[in-house]
Amino acid sequence: MYQDTEATTEHLLTDLNEPQRQAVCHVDGPLLILAGPGSGKTRVVTRRAAYLASTVARPYQILAITFTNKASREMKERIDALGVGEGMTVSTFHAFCAKLLRIHSDRAGISRNFTIFDTDDRRKVIKKAIEACDLSTTNFSPAATEAVISSAKNDMLSAEDYAERDLDWHQQAYARIFLHYQQMLNKMDGLDFDDLLVRVAKLLQTDSELRDKLEQQYKYVLIDEYQDTNAAQYIIARLLTQSHHNICATGDPDQSIYGWRGANIDNILNFERDYKNATVVCLEQNYRSSQRILAVADALIASNAQRKEKSLWTQNDEGPAVVVTAHENGDDEARSLVRDVANRIREGTKPQDIGVLYRVNALSRALEEAFLREGIPYAIARGVEFYNRKEIKHVLAYTKILVNPSDDIALYRIINIPARGIGATTIDRLQAQAQQYGLSALDAVNHEGVLAELGRSAAKVKAFGELLTTLKPALKLPAHKAVEFIMSHTGIRAMYRKEDILDQTPLENLDELINAAAIFVAEHEETTLVDWLEHAALVSDVDNISDESGTVTLMTLHAAKGLEFDVVYIIGLEYGLLPFRRHGDDIGDDEEERRLCFVGITRARKRLMLSHARYRMQRGVTQRTISSPFLDELPRVEIEWTSQAGEARHGPSKDGGQLPDDIDQWAIGSLVRHPVLGIGQISMLHLGSRRTHVDVQFKDGSERSWILEFADLQLVDYDEIGDAY
Repeated sequence: MYQDTEATTEHLLTDLNEPQRQAVCHVDGPLLILAGPGSGKTRVVTRRAAYLASTVARPYQILAITFTNKASREMKERIDALGVGEGMTVSTFHAFCAKLLRIHSDRAGISRNFTIFDTDDRRKVIKKAIEACDLSTTNFSPAATEAVISSAKNDMLSAEDYAERDLDWHQQAYARIFLHYQQMLNKMDGLDFDDLLVRVAKLLQTDSELRDKLEQQYKYVLIDEYQDTNAAQYIIARLLTQSHHNICATGDPDQSIYGWRGANIDNILNFERDYKNATVVCLEQNYRSSQRILAVADALIASNAQRKEKSLWTQNDEGPAVVVTAHENGDDEARSLVRDVANRIREGTKPQDIGVLYRVNALSRALEEAFLREGIPYAIARGVEFYNRKEIKHVLAYTKILVNPSDDIALYRIINIPARGIGATTIDRLQAQAQQYGLSALDAVNHEGVLAELGRSAAKVKAFGELLTTLKPALKLPAHKAVEFIMSHTGIRAMYRKEDILDQTPLENLDELINAAAIFVAEHEETTLVDWLEHAALVSDVDNISDESGTVTLMTLHAAKGLEFDVVYIIGLEYGLLPFRRHGDDIGDDEEERRLCFVGITRARKRLMLSHARYRMQRGVTQRTISSPFLDELPRVEIEWTSQAGEARHGPSKDGGQLPDDIDQWAIGSLVRHPVLGIGQISMLHLGSRRTHVDVQFKDGSERSWILEFADLQLVDYDEIGDAY
């Protein structure tokens, strides 16, 4: 040991409960920490990192990985406060991989100054790839194509691997687009978010020398939110610890909510299979929520099969009952919620201690209007939206083209910003000439042969190229100075000062971009413009949430992960919204949707309000809704059921619909008739306290799920149809 353990670690252990102490003090070998919500997970992970650095390792031998910049920043601050953070690597998965790829770019076969393409720019490249394949962006939308490509990469499939699979015609078209897309990225020295992970995973698989070097460097690897790891992250974690097995995986299967973007819950469920001698520690005491909120959460998640059993408990107060309210429509729901928020603020609750959560962003519209009418300040947790504003994208594009001259997307974005008379026709001709000569966009701008083909526009294009040359001194400046230099010399600031006499928001955003860059420089030693661009590319929705904001926070349930509020409202508990169903799709992952609802519930410390509407406008049409089946699974004793008018109920309302008169004859195996789908057989029947759920399998092998009270199904006697089924 490097220091006297007892003398140097007592302050790390004194305020921990016994399971927490066990997790912190475990030294060698694989460790799985099953951390229920509000169980002090961050405290345990940071104390463990500090304990290792104080006993068996140097700080630089410890790698701590999490998923969001906010969580990474909090973890680093806590470790630094314990006096052992200097030299320790505390990072998100994406930032860690980006750093590795820049350091070992030669081994990875990429440029050190590669550009990280955000979602907006990525879709621009995909659109060009679709057009290059002579396909319609109507039939193959960039968003849908992006999902296909991302899914393939999450499965560790290259474009070539994907194309070699047994594909139908539609998939073959996607394969062609994927190949073109990847070729375009490679030509521009660009990586998308998936590439950051996949490139590192493949590099570790193929480069044993680098893998051994990294494993020797990082003697202890701590991975937070392990339930959210995808295939590439799983491979990285395994390969960085394959010899010493000093991996500490912290997480909770009950909070695995990112399956749609490649996360594999089996990674945490199978941890003990992967590491035969693993120690497992369960953190079951909740320090966050009241007893009633915890009882509601525990009852809900108990319906899931894919989980590891835990018994959550708390010494906190019992707290008030959880309130479930039925509203007439979405606007009434929003107005009622905001009135309640106003009352709580008048009674002394701070706005920043209130969170309003929803499954889909579309539900925020009615809320925003209601908050504006009441004059209550609110903020929507969309950190990435700041970097997607057009004025910010313009400045970033100028910066990117300086750092990575091969980034055609960045150049074409700003070739006529501010306006310099270079129109769409000229840009099309420039692109065609660049392709003909085999040049990047920047090289084409400065190429005499290309300019000669542009006619009267040549002088304007040439002047733009000369402008970019005058910006090169920015590369040697600190990020905030570089950004200010670019804004001034390109005329972007002057453009918005002239155009936005009434609306100063773009100018304020430009100032905020300088502030953000200055903060980054202050927090990082020896940082470069490349580092700051990387940071800006990896911002997530929750990164800008402040505990002292003075505003009510509106956010999706996914974005709420890792946060907590005294008062939480969850709206839209309706079938199709939570659990979520895409239009026309009756099948979804109810277990993940239930986990998402569980995550939302466990964000609440003192009060929890759930609501649903009997009618909601969807795609411009007001439709009758069905309340969420998850409400059936809540313990009645902990709930106060109310209607829109506010009168108390002794149990859940039925909101219309009724069971068939012959329900006592319905059972698994019974035959039923649907007016469109025909005859089917019941494969599941669950009579809940609020709704009866039925699954029916039809002759073609398809299966459909319904709320029986609203399903157009009729029981069929076997004798009636004979051998027809």
